[in-house]
Amino acid sequence: MLPDSRSAWHDPRVLFLLLMVFLAGALTGALTMRFGLHQRLHHGASLWRADPQLSYEMLKKDLGLTPDQADKLKDILDDMVKYREDIEAEVESFRATGKHRILDMLNPEQRRRFEKLSDDMPTR
Repeated sequence: MLPDSRSAWHDPRVLFLLLMVFLAGALTGALTMRFGLHQRLHHGASLWRADPQLSYEMLKKDLGLTPDQADKLKDILDDMVKYREDIEAEVESFRATGKHRILDMLNPEQRRRFEKLSDDMPTR
C-alpha cells in the first residue's frame, strides 16, 4: 500500500530542505547581481542617459567608425537624448495634471491629507 502523499509535506526534514534550496537560490542570485552581472546586463543602457558623449566616444572607438558614420551616430544619439527629455517632460506634465484633477475632487481636509501623502512619497 502507498503511503499518504500529504504526510511528506508535514515532515520537518522536507520543509527544511525546501527552505535551504530556496535560500541558496536567493543568495546565489543576490551575489551574482552584486558582483557584476547587473552592470553587464545594463551596460547598453548608457545610450539613453543624458551624457551621450561617453557612449558616442565608446562606440566610435570600439566600432572603428568612419567619419561619416561617426557624424550619423552623433545625430542619432542626440535625437535619442532629446526624445528622452521630451518624454520625461510629458510624463511630468501628465503627473501634474493628474494630481490637480485629484485635488479638484477632494474636500479641504482630504486635500491636506493628500498633500501630506504626496510629500511623503519618494520622487522618481
